[in-house]
Amino acid sequence: MFFKQALDKQLDSWISDVREHANLPVRLRLWNGSEYQLGHFEKPDVTLTVREASALPLLLVPSLDNLGEAYVQEKIDLDGRLADIIQVGYGFSAAAARSAGGMLARVAERFTHTKEEDKASIQYHYDVSNAFYQLWLDPRMVYSCAYFEDGTEDLATAQLKKIDHILTKVRVQPGQTLLDIGCGWGALVIRAAQKFGARCVGITLSQNQFDMATERVKAAGLQDRIEIRLQDYRDMQGQFDRITSVGMFEHVGKENLPAYFGRIRDLLRDDGVALNHGITATDPDSGEVPMDGSGFMDRYVFPQGELPHIGMVLTTAQKGGLEAFDVELLRRHYAQTLRHWAENFESNAETIRAMVGEKKYRIWRIYLAGCGHAFTTGRMSIYQVVCQKADRAADTFPVSRRYIYDAPIGTNG
Repeated sequence: MFFKQALDKQLDSWISDVREHANLPVRLRLWNGSEYQLGHFEKPDVTLTVREASALPLLLVPSLDNLGEAYVQEKIDLDGRLADIIQVGYGFSAAAARSAGGMLARVAERFTHTKEEDKASIQYHYDVSNAFYQLWLDPRMVYSCAYFEDGTEDLATAQLKKIDHILTKVRVQPGQTLLDIGCGWGALVIRAAQKFGARCVGITLSQNQFDMATERVKAAGLQDRIEIRLQDYRDMQGQFDRITSVGMFEHVGKENLPAYFGRIRDLLRDDGVALNHGITATDPDSGEVPMDGSGFMDRYVFPQGELPHIGMVLTTAQKGGLEAFDVELLRRHYAQTLRHWAENFESNAETIRAMVGEKKYRIWRIYLAGCGHAFTTGRMSIYQVVCQKADRAADTFPVSRRYIYDAPIGTNG
């Protein structure tokens, strides 16, 4: 009885504080039928249903990590437009951070990133099932930031434009060799062989991606020009004219970045060109941003994922023996990409639930929408960095960036 009274008092105090300082368009519904308004709104946008008393400790300190945990564990339900739900989540988290004096930033964990751990992390994320990804990605299954040249493209067109944008940036020529680190389901290497005439090797640690990419290469009749390998980049040998790494270096680990870029340098011919396309932190010190939901991400989505600031990317690339020749921010492009993914996901909600179960459905639903909000508001960012071996003449590149835009991109030619 004493515990219940204390909890009720704490809950009443929390509700009053949220109404006064956060003013959120939320109806709070408890397991016992009690309802409260958490803001001064006639019609709340979101209904938050607390399904059991054990959720209250998570709710009373509503960081994004705690809210995500409670939602995934089915201790709370959230009803309303997905965009409103995410906005409310950030509102809760901001209020909690203010109450705690801004001390809700998560203490960064140190990851070792052994080959075995990295393989397990990749397979955890990517080997849900190919059919699962096909429900919300584009037909080529490109799982990285698209390129909306006009801003009006559909997702499939924007993803094709992204691939061509990358291949044009690194100036792939017919007959050149290209290594794609983290090749996904094979879209980039297939395009590089078909349109640009390259001879390609694509590597992945995901068994599902390897199987489908291999099938797609065979279906395209490109076995003589493309090889797909289930292999760690650290085990690669040889040298290549061009190297691309798209949406992979987030798994490398910040402490390992100099070695990662150094390995790319070793695999690159002296006059070769490399491009790294990856998500970055917005904190200049490459730390975690308060209210960023990184604990939830590490636990449920990207085990051992680490994001460096673009400053660290350029510094560690130089330490690895690479000089950056072109840097492009694509944050707004990723926000638009994630909106497409989230909409596709919502459109196929019942099919996805039946396929992967309620828990994984909730994880991916909140992850896609939350990331879209993070890129929209600048909590996360993403850059493409074009590099060449350091201390060399820059003869590979024209003196201006016009070459990137003069060639038509995103066509089927």
